[in-house]
Amino acid sequence: MAEIFVAAFVNVLFEKLASADFMKLARSEGIESQLNKWKKTLSQIQAVLADAEQKQIKERHVELWLQDLQDLAYDIDDVLDDLATEAMRREFNQEAYASSSTSKVLKFIPTCCVNSTPRNIMYGRKMSSKLDEITAKLHNLVEQKNSLGLQVNVNVERSNRIYKRLEETSLVDESKVMGREGDKEALLEKLLGKEACNQDVRVVSIVGLGGIGKTTLARVLYNHEKVKEHFELMAWVCVSEEFDVFNISKVIFQAVAGNNQDFADLNLLHVALKEKLSKKRFLVVLDDVWNENYMELELLQRPFVEGAPGSKIIVTTRKTAVASMMKSSQSYNLDVLSEEEALSLFARHALDEDNFDKYASLKGHGEGIVKKCGRLPLALITLGTMLWEKRDDHEKWEEVLNSEIWDLPNENQILPALRLSYYDLPSHLKQLFAYCSLFPKDYMFDKNKLVLLWMAQGFLKQTNSKKSKESLGLQYFEELKSRSFFQVVPATIFRRSGYIMHDLINDLATSVAGGFCFRLDDKKDKNNEKDSFERFRHVSFIGEEYGTYRKFKELEGAVGLRTFLPLSLSSWPSFYLSNNDLAELLPQLRFIRVLSLSRHHSITELPQSTGTLKHIRYLNVSWTNIESLPQEVGDLYNLQSLLLRHCHMLSSLPFSFVKLIKLQHLDIYDTPQLSKMPLGIGGLTNLQTLSKIIIEGSDGFKISEMKDLSSLKGQVSISGLDKVIDPTQAEDAKLQQKEGIDDLTIEWSNEFDDSRNQVTEYEVLNSLRPPPKLKKLGILFFGGTIFPSWVGEPSFNQLTELKLHGCKRCTDLPPLGHLGSLKKLFVDGMDGVKTFSLELPGRTDSFHGTAFPLLEVLGFSNMQGWERWSTRLGDNNDGTSRSFPFLREVYVKNCPKLVEISIDLMPSLVDLYLKGCSEEVFESMVGASSSIRTLTLKDISCGSLENYRCPNSVESLDISSCDSLTSLTLSTIHELPSSIKTLLVSDCDNLESIAENGFGTISLEHVRITNCKNLKSFPHEHLESLTSLECLTIINCPSMDDSFPCGLWPPNLRKLLMGCLKKPMSEWGGVVSFVGNAKDVTSSSFLLPPSLKLLEIRDFMDVESVSEVLQHLPCLKTLNILSCPKLKDLPEIDSTDPSSLKIFEPSHALTGIPQSGPAMPLTPLDEACFRMDLTVIHEIVEDLAYKDDEGAATEFIDVGTMVSPTVYARPKFVASHLMSDMPQEALDDACRSSTSHLQALFALGRENEAQIALKEGLVLEEKRTSILRSFLKKSLKSLMTSVKK
Repeated sequence: MAEIFVAAFVNVLFEKLASADFMKLARSEGIESQLNKWKKTLSQIQAVLADAEQKQIKERHVELWLQDLQDLAYDIDDVLDDLATEAMRREFNQEAYASSSTSKVLKFIPTCCVNSTPRNIMYGRKMSSKLDEITAKLHNLVEQKNSLGLQVNVNVERSNRIYKRLEETSLVDESKVMGREGDKEALLEKLLGKEACNQDVRVVSIVGLGGIGKTTLARVLYNHEKVKEHFELMAWVCVSEEFDVFNISKVIFQAVAGNNQDFADLNLLHVALKEKLSKKRFLVVLDDVWNENYMELELLQRPFVEGAPGSKIIVTTRKTAVASMMKSSQSYNLDVLSEEEALSLFARHALDEDNFDKYASLKGHGEGIVKKCGRLPLALITLGTMLWEKRDDHEKWEEVLNSEIWDLPNENQILPALRLSYYDLPSHLKQLFAYCSLFPKDYMFDKNKLVLLWMAQGFLKQTNSKKSKESLGLQYFEELKSRSFFQVVPATIFRRSGYIMHDLINDLATSVAGGFCFRLDDKKDKNNEKDSFERFRHVSFIGEEYGTYRKFKELEGAVGLRTFLPLSLSSWPSFYLSNNDLAELLPQLRFIRVLSLSRHHSITELPQSTGTLKHIRYLNVSWTNIESLPQEVGDLYNLQSLLLRHCHMLSSLPFSFVKLIKLQHLDIYDTPQLSKMPLGIGGLTNLQTLSKIIIEGSDGFKISEMKDLSSLKGQVSISGLDKVIDPTQAEDAKLQQKEGIDDLTIEWSNEFDDSRNQVTEYEVLNSLRPPPKLKKLGILFFGGTIFPSWVGEPSFNQLTELKLHGCKRCTDLPPLGHLGSLKKLFVDGMDGVKTFSLELPGRTDSFHGTAFPLLEVLGFSNMQGWERWSTRLGDNNDGTSRSFPFLREVYVKNCPKLVEISIDLMPSLVDLYLKGCSEEVFESMVGASSSIRTLTLKDISCGSLENYRCPNSVESLDISSCDSLTSLTLSTIHELPSSIKTLLVSDCDNLESIAENGFGTISLEHVRITNCKNLKSFPHEHLESLTSLECLTIINCPSMDDSFPCGLWPPNLRKLLMGCLKKPMSEWGGVVSFVGNAKDVTSSSFLLPPSLKLLEIRDFMDVESVSEVLQHLPCLKTLNILSCPKLKDLPEIDSTDPSSLKIFEPSHALTGIPQSGPAMPLTPLDEACFRMDLTVIHEIVEDLAYKDDEGAATEFIDVGTMVSPTVYARPKFVASHLMSDMPQEALDDACRSSTSHLQALFALGRENEAQIALKEGLVLEEKRTSILRSFLKKSLKSLMTSVKK
């Protein structure tokens, strides 16, 4: 690593010496000659680094010399950065008073903030002392270099440095290959399929991580009987890192010719090889290709072109770039093994068995080792082989399990094999990769955030490139990804896409980072208590609720710390650090470049000492409760990224912001209290991120001040446009020229009073035409009556999402059908719109007269005046729909006057959500598609829902608040389709019966009936016919008379939740014992299915005992009990055993109230959180939430005695979590605020987190004044009252 950092710092020195301001300061301080000597000395040292890097493996003295050199390189960089910062400060102070334009701004800044007392003499003396110290160390290192005998400009082959990969052959013992059957069949199809046989010579690439099994799979294919029969000629070449076209071609020739022949040059060889391959169907395997040189790869392939159709070249490589250079038409990405396959492979090599049946006591260790190896075959085989002789040595297995991979014996081949990938990296990528060692395993990387950290450390050097540093960083990230250092984690409906490092790649990063990058996790903390932290420059730690201060204190010796990064694998981490602690700790971070205080909710202010962090480039205080920033922040001349995202209490920014001339990223997204931009921010022309722009009155920020912010990109929200009086100011903003902006929201006030001028607002919006590459657009509370012509223009051919919200005065929607790339459209609160119809683009366009050709999601909400929807256009000549051909989701919510609907069929419609709509809307929309799978009906004004038949495609039916519904019949002429799997019915006050005649042929998997006060009967006697039913919920149906144990339960039931029913359980037979057959049921027995994993009983006043029943529920994992006051015999559980039964009694356990005390009232959302009933959470959130452009729920949920605001809980991903059986993840994402969040944390045994959240809530209770805060205040007060009782 030393050669990387020293080389980088020498380059930094060259850059600094090229700076006029820097050299001016150096000359004024008399240090110019000394700096030039440094440059000469470092160049001499740099010349021997290659030799030192090789010798350090075996020579300890060389290793120590490299460590001292790297440590000194950091010190040199700190001094140079100090000098550059001082030069910048002096230059700024001079310009501040020389420039009349600038002084108009700075006249508001106190002199003490801008022109601090010149300390030039003292500064010069201090720096001279530092330079003398470094010069002495450099001289000492040069002397040591000479005594160590290091040679100049040694050319060391990468393959011989540490580990040379063994040359692989084509032979394979297929009996030892496991878990690749699916991969083998897929690749055989590529090699032998009919389509493959009719093609010319093609390349099939197998791409994947080192050690993942690419070569093994290639061997299996090469030796497959069908492959041997199919190809006339076959050749195998192990290429590896030394790419020699002549040698590779000669090996292929020998294989296909069957003899060895000498050739004078490559031309003669290729001519002979071409003749051998001509008109023959051949297979050539090029194993382990690293070379990305297109000319060499193309040269190698020239003799192959004469092969017969169907000829194939298999390439195994770690690099997607190689596959691309080889013009691979069929790249195959090889993944790690499944958990079951990985465990079996490990058992084969460690135990000579296919499983752990004979070694049950070792299975837990084996599973842990498999997880540690990341299911990578090479690692599993290596460790399994190492443990083969230790099959009865539990201590050895325990030792391996608890070891880091690099701590294992030297014969281990895992990291050396992977280290090849590291040595193949260009030097500019090595330090970027090593820096990633700060992040824990399984960490989800956001590449844009990672690039900001790289940039802050000075890793992104712009040589002759015109790209921005951010663009350069993204390019480098893609290079690392293409080499399998990062793996893509695809987006789901509940998670954005991201990137992750394989566990062993994370180990590799840690091993190459040395002692300068350190992850202070719990384990390392304990194992290194006596270690010196003096050399540490970059430190991260896995955050604990109250661990930040302790971690800081442990690092007091790390005086040169450059990175301090608290991290968490949780989706909702919370850290604690007091304001006093922060004030004590910040002065110690004199050389810090990256400082994150994000998620430290207890921080309400930054100390004045923040201004002394002169080297800082990246400061993240997102998700804190800071109210303002100190004026001293303006002294952070090097600051590049200031992240204030989700700082809900932030109300002002300092006027000293004008001095942050290097600031590129200011993220103030979701800062509701911030209503004023800092003075002079329009002059910070380097800004690329400015997520929120607030237009003010005459004395504040004017929209015309945006004109010089030409580098803006990404997400931008402009609010306060009602303050723009002169439309020419909007034109001066030059929004259309800011081509980097791809996500734009423009917003007026939601107050529509007489001060609003419709003409002015139209002209303003017309002048704010966005750049043509816009991807997302939101127009909120626009006060004009019509939209400008640019809204909906086809020229916005990259626009994928559009939101029109609260534009009450608009009478017509713009012609949006022309937007060829639009995928999501949300129209909300457009009270003036009465008709929505389509105007088609001409037949000459690329979509042949199809409106909304790519639209997938369409939502209409709160359209109080909307009366007519007409999109009936018929089909195109080819039979495709002329409107909405790909529409998958439709939401129509609270549109009471919409009665006239004339729409074409929607062939792709899958999800239909209707709420607060007329019978006509229901009829038309249900009949618009035969492919609907999810149908949600809320408060539908229909005479009788029984008159309508669901489409046969429906799999999930959710009916609620439909008071006209009296019965739901499942087996008559109007029966539900047999495809239905989920039935949810709630809050239907007049519903009396469900499926009186049984369930017919329906294969239900999930049934939930709740809050139907007049429901009297449920066909419990037919439950046994529901063989697919896994979850049954019947709660709060007080009129229900049925006794459930009179028949067999569904045989595969996994979850049963029952309570608040009319008949007491004592009349069912009492909860006394468990029997296995319905005929054995007596008045004293209670039949439950043994398949149950979750059982909830509530409001059964007579239940006294469950212990006997529990003995006969072998699969039960969770027992929830609510309001069963006589229950006495709950079994004791082992809280340390994750596999033991979990028992929740929310109304007592959550509040710490003795069981004799009053029960705490729970809201429906609270109760759903307790029992982790994600379907209920789904319904509550979906029912009362407005779906914005990301499908997020942002409204408040009024649930009786308490009010629970939910924050960004996405209904669909809750359902997805439910299907994936991931309750913890769903709770993390769906229950993040209010009482429900606190109670859920208590229920999960996370009391510390709950206490922190409660403390934060009390802070918010005093300070927040908005509706959100008043709601939370009410909720917290209610909770505190209950706790005190």
